[in-house]
Amino acid sequence: MDISHSLEKHFRLLPQQKAALAKLGVRTIEDLLYHFPARYGDTVTARAISNLAKGDSAVIFGTVSKLKTSKGFRSRIPMGEGLITDDTGSIKAVWFNQPYLAKMIPDGAFVRVEGKVSERRAKSAAGSQAQGALYLSNPKIETVAALPTAVGESLFGGIDGANGTAGTPNILYPVYPESRGITSNWIYHAIQRVFKSGALESLVDPIPDDILERYNLPSLATAMIWIHAPQNADHALAARKRFAFEEVFFIQLERQREKKEWQKNPAFVIEPAAGLVDGFVSRFPFLFTDAQTRAVGEILRDFKKGHAMSRLLEGDVGSGKTAVAATTAFAAIMTKPRGRDGRAAASGSLQVAYMAPTEILASQHFESFIEYLAFASGPSGAVQVGLITGSGCRKFPAKTPTYKNGVRQDWTDISRVQLLKWVANGEIPILVGTHALIQKSVRFKNLAYVIVDEQHRFGTAQRAKLVGKNETDSRIAPHLLSMTATPIPRTLALTIYGDLDLTVLDSMPHGRKPIITEVVAPDRRDETYEKIRAEIRRGRQAYIICPRIDEPDPTKELSVQAKSVKEEAKRLKANVFPEYEIGILHSKMRDAEKERVMDDFKTGRTHILVATSVVEVGVNVPNATVILIEGAERFGLAQLHQLRGRVVRSNHQAYCFVLPETRGDKTVERLRALTGAKNGFELAEYDLKFRGAGELSGRRQWGVSDVAMEALQNIKMVEAARAEAIRIIEEGGLEGAGGGSGGAAAKYPALAAELGRRAADRIHFE
Repeated sequence: MDISHSLEKHFRLLPQQKAALAKLGVRTIEDLLYHFPARYGDTVTARAISNLAKGDSAVIFGTVSKLKTSKGFRSRIPMGEGLITDDTGSIKAVWFNQPYLAKMIPDGAFVRVEGKVSERRAKSAAGSQAQGALYLSNPKIETVAALPTAVGESLFGGIDGANGTAGTPNILYPVYPESRGITSNWIYHAIQRVFKSGALESLVDPIPDDILERYNLPSLATAMIWIHAPQNADHALAARKRFAFEEVFFIQLERQREKKEWQKNPAFVIEPAAGLVDGFVSRFPFLFTDAQTRAVGEILRDFKKGHAMSRLLEGDVGSGKTAVAATTAFAAIMTKPRGRDGRAAASGSLQVAYMAPTEILASQHFESFIEYLAFASGPSGAVQVGLITGSGCRKFPAKTPTYKNGVRQDWTDISRVQLLKWVANGEIPILVGTHALIQKSVRFKNLAYVIVDEQHRFGTAQRAKLVGKNETDSRIAPHLLSMTATPIPRTLALTIYGDLDLTVLDSMPHGRKPIITEVVAPDRRDETYEKIRAEIRRGRQAYIICPRIDEPDPTKELSVQAKSVKEEAKRLKANVFPEYEIGILHSKMRDAEKERVMDDFKTGRTHILVATSVVEVGVNVPNATVILIEGAERFGLAQLHQLRGRVVRSNHQAYCFVLPETRGDKTVERLRALTGAKNGFELAEYDLKFRGAGELSGRRQWGVSDVAMEALQNIKMVEAARAEAIRIIEEGGLEGAGGGSGGAAAKYPALAAELGRRAADRIHFE
């Protein structure tokens, strides 16, 4: 059985089964083998059939007979049936909507059955309800090599972990993630069928033997057996450890290879005149923190190395990342480009591109750079800054100031053609924008430095678009700084961002007060509104966050309680804050409308902004000091922390009120973590340690499986995988005779082949 084959080649699948397997991400035999159990059940406590009663959840061992398929008399539901018999009696097993189960087990087989005992009622001749027969409803069933000799004895026939033979007693049985149409039981039997086909014998273990030995990891075939049919808990744990290491190791290999390839690119040496950067920083209206000073120093050292920098700047909300970006950008534009002969040009400067994820943030950073670079103005006038988005282009400074809503604007709208012309000839040294920056039509004269804000994986494909944008020398790659305020556990940062050198801003600006976070009970809503009113009377502003944009269709979503932006804004204006101006902001609004709403809020014309989580990242209104979050349990902890970061933008005391719709123990525990954590990094570690990999949305957000997310709780494992990956890449262990990976001359050909296959699969599914 070739594990690369689709399941349909070896299994007869019903349409609903195909759909269910696709939903689980299982398309091939290999996908099936890597569909690991979510947990394991214990087979130690078995029950005698004669002792069963209605409502029991029980495990029994016996012999199966009278297997057949049928349809319900009235419902016409397809069913599978069988009779389970032990020394004390018999009980029927019924599988509703799963008739195939009656065909998967031979009559007379020894089985282990687990399920809930139900009772089938029948009417007596007199018309009254009579005692009905007991039966097991949709039980899990699997064959065993032999029956226990006494009730309570444990026996679960499976595959021996050492030699792959059947019949070894196990005390654990796997419970797999299911989807409607596919049960854990079906998956178990399908995997056992793969095992019996001998497919494991053809598996090639991509991890080198010396690494397996160094970290005491089982081989691939052994790990497959141990994870699907463990004889004991140690086997299951060892298998999960191996697969966790494997996935983190391959991510690290790919990241380290990307890093090495990026560093092969020549880059401009950025080295401004002595004292220029210190003088620039000294003119800020605030003192840099030690963390900011350290970050600037690390970036400036990278600038001098002659190859392209790749660095991640991770900092909590409000920690001053933009100031670090502006300072290092200033260093770049104050440096003259050097030709291939090493001589500095007589005129011109290096250029900087700053990429933001949304038009709102691009516009905001455009204005922030204008403000910060005012400190750099000299005899030649202000530094020119451009903005490019899908909605239009701007340039600072304008020849003649304009006024918008009574506010002076020192920038002007210009045509895209004109802006691109000035960027291409080097007249505009700093260009801020969205992904429009990496379009083919955007060319620079001397692009030396790219800053990417909140992109979470500005990967190889996007970086490749930056190389060749220089008119002066198309070989040159810009230095790259990725920035994020999303709290990321250290193990995750070392893995997902393994190709980037890591800098952390771990302190807040001087004078910044810790935010006061409070979980609000339903009966204290009015009291909270009064606290918000008190802040507005002091001249401050407020955010109110709702999970939805519109009210749900009452005919379709009667159970949904979540507040919507549109209706909540109307209610607040009519019944709670009639004296204040209330604006709304959500993702379905046009960009021009979003900008107008934000302008009204930033200038104070709007007192309260009711919004969805669209304000989560980067929105900066220092006068806003209070945020109320409705339906707080609908947001992840990291997202809640980002949202409350909207009001940590000044030295005024900030407040965050979270209002959950439910008051369950789990909800209360989560939100208490939010109130007690000093920073986002603590919250990220809490999520990883206490809430599990699924709560971090590992597969969806970061592209790693649940088993790998579990590994990220183990810093030693991550560091070991990283160290091995760095060693192999530095040794050139994946390089063939032609310099590529996967060639016959590679030191680790199986490793190179597997890495190439995974990369191809990722590209295919992207």
